[in-house]
Amino acid sequence: MDSLELCAGAGGQALGLERSGFEHRSLIEIDGHACATLRMNRPDWNIIEGDLLQFDARGFQGVDLVAGGVPCPPFSKAGKQMGADDERDLFPQAIRVVEETRPQAVMLENVRGLLDAVFVDYRQKIARQLQALGYWTDWHLFNAADFGVCQLRPRVVFVALKPDVAAHFRWPAPSMHLPPTVGELLNDLMAAQGWRGAHAWKERANDIAPTLVGGSKKHGGPDLGPTRSRLAWAALGVDGRGLADAPPPPDFVGMPRLTVRMCARIQGFPDEWKFAGKKTPSYRQVGNAFPPPVAQAVSTQIAKAIEAAAATRLLLKVA
Repeated sequence: MDSLELCAGAGGQALGLERSGFEHRSLIEIDGHACATLRMNRPDWNIIEGDLLQFDARGFQGVDLVAGGVPCPPFSKAGKQMGADDERDLFPQAIRVVEETRPQAVMLENVRGLLDAVFVDYRQKIARQLQALGYWTDWHLFNAADFGVCQLRPRVVFVALKPDVAAHFRWPAPSMHLPPTVGELLNDLMAAQGWRGAHAWKERANDIAPTLVGGSKKHGGPDLGPTRSRLAWAALGVDGRGLADAPPPPDFVGMPRLTVRMCARIQGFPDEWKFAGKKTPSYRQVGNAFPPPVAQAVSTQIAKAIEAAAATRLLLKVA
């Protein structure tokens, strides 16, 4: 099975799709640093660096899956929730790509705010447009912690499936295993330069992380979010006012800051996944990512449904 990914970012969703068996025909991303990250980690992927508004998808007709993480600021509670009136709203472009390619399945990820009552008409409009193209549609709210990610990260996933694929589709069930605490997950990274306070810090950081906030190009730098988030991080013994360039030295005293690598591990990225750019653009890529384990869980269910539908069609043809 193959996929076409829109607004691919640093590759969180792409990794999840890869793990569930999809081969990427192409990934579209406008940010240069994110494109450099994708090329650095997967040189064989076909990365198209450009604006989705200018992208002609007709050459990808027949692709199995169109996936993407269209920008979340139009729907985020951290912003003004302008929805369709926000110039960054790319849902209409995603629907255009679906119309041009007619895939077996569509998978789009966004923030929890998209399920707020203020956007009910918007959600219904999206569903109607895809239903008119012959798709069954549904929305589902996930928490990344339910899939082993050490983070309170609610995310909405929207799927649109051809009717025969939809007949075999089931949303993934949460894992039966609790995610590690921040201390358990990051202890080796915190102790990497011999910090003598690492063990005591591990015992204090005994819960999962708050939601990482990547911010936008217009606002925010390499910090862990607004005051509310920073207080939650402080309760875990983490200084959320910024990010560190390296783990604490042996004689460090006080609350340590996270590094980009630590944040990436919290998001569910493997340690070998590298990020292009300096600290601010690197952290922005991490903070805005769709955790790979969640993307893998959903896309695995989509892959199973596509395969089951194909098997059913074959049986009917033979019969």
